[in-house]
Amino acid sequence: MIESKYKFLKTITKQLYNMKSKKIGKEIDGTTPPSIFIGSYNYPKVYAGPLIAPEFEDSMIMDQPEEWISTNTSQQEIINYRLNLVRGKQTIGINDLENNYVEKLQEISMASKSIVSEAEFNKKPYGMTLSAENTPHGPSALLKKFDIENVKWDYQLEKAYYDTDLRASDAVEILHKKNIPFSQIQKAFSVGTMGEKKNRKLVPTRWSITAVDTTIANNLLKNVKYYSQIDCYKVYEFTSLNNYYAILEIPTPWQYEWMEAFLNTSNGAMIFTDYERDHGKKEYSRVGGCYYTAKMAVLEQMERDKQQAGCIIFREANEDYIPLGVFNVRENIRHAMNSKPKEFETMQQSLDYIETKLKLTIKDFRRASDLLDEILKERQTTLDEFF
Repeated sequence: MIESKYKFLKTITKQLYNMKSKKIGKEIDGTTPPSIFIGSYNYPKVYAGPLIAPEFEDSMIMDQPEEWISTNTSQQEIINYRLNLVRGKQTIGINDLENNYVEKLQEISMASKSIVSEAEFNKKPYGMTLSAENTPHGPSALLKKFDIENVKWDYQLEKAYYDTDLRASDAVEILHKKNIPFSQIQKAFSVGTMGEKKNRKLVPTRWSITAVDTTIANNLLKNVKYYSQIDCYKVYEFTSLNNYYAILEIPTPWQYEWMEAFLNTSNGAMIFTDYERDHGKKEYSRVGGCYYTAKMAVLEQMERDKQQAGCIIFREANEDYIPLGVFNVRENIRHAMNSKPKEFETMQQSLDYIETKLKLTIKDFRRASDLLDEILKERQTTLDEFF
């Protein structure tokens, strides 16, 4: 399923090819937000490097997804930010951390503000990169030379960097509890700044996002499973960046299903789903990184409220949606979970309400689902036996 989803999303991103990033030459002076990107092609030797804005103004907002939703940043504004970030890259072995270039990338990942940077490329950067998992960025080229000014590190990230006996998973958990933004934790994780010294390595950006989401979610779930269950049905919802999200919490032990529908297809819609029961999921999700980032965002709320529930998420992306990376899911659901939920006495009442907000029907989602369909069948069987 994951291959068909990515193939489908590529057809959507073709809309971006009509958009233009800033034209630059073989040299660039500007700032990095701070931002780095590590590809997965040719792993374990990967292309790693900074993303640089060709301007000297504060560029932090260009790689600060936690701020985009709360400030009502539009889809077009986000795309403009990203396509004006130029990617420099060099081929690096994932274990080759003891060199000056990687050390610069590590400094960037731990920086507390944007950094004055200058780069010289082997040839003029060109193209753009689009992905369902990562935020897009503008032209790229191999670096001939790259320098940055002195960097002030974030204190918490610096502590994790120097603690070479602390496991990476524990560092992620500590940084999350200290309210370090997810994007900062993920970037620092990806360039090998945390974990036991012998285990540190470069991690492709896409993989590091899922690794950090999963680590945080697993740690949260350890606590959530011991909390009392909610006593009604709750619906949290949020609309942003051409997506509608409805998060249905049900009074059961933890179980979870992610369902996403994309409406701009010749067949009317495509729906992708995946789920887990209370024992979790061992294999990689068939729908990709959105599964893990949504799970993490919901569990943050349950930990905050000290309650447990089952969870079914409905996502509907409309015809104007363009994939911007999994941050879109994480931050939208976080905003939904910070809102006051609507409460219902029955599951049918909650589903009836959600259906009033969807262009599709609950039956459309149920046909594609596993968990929702099972729950509804179980409840119907129970009612039939009762009467």
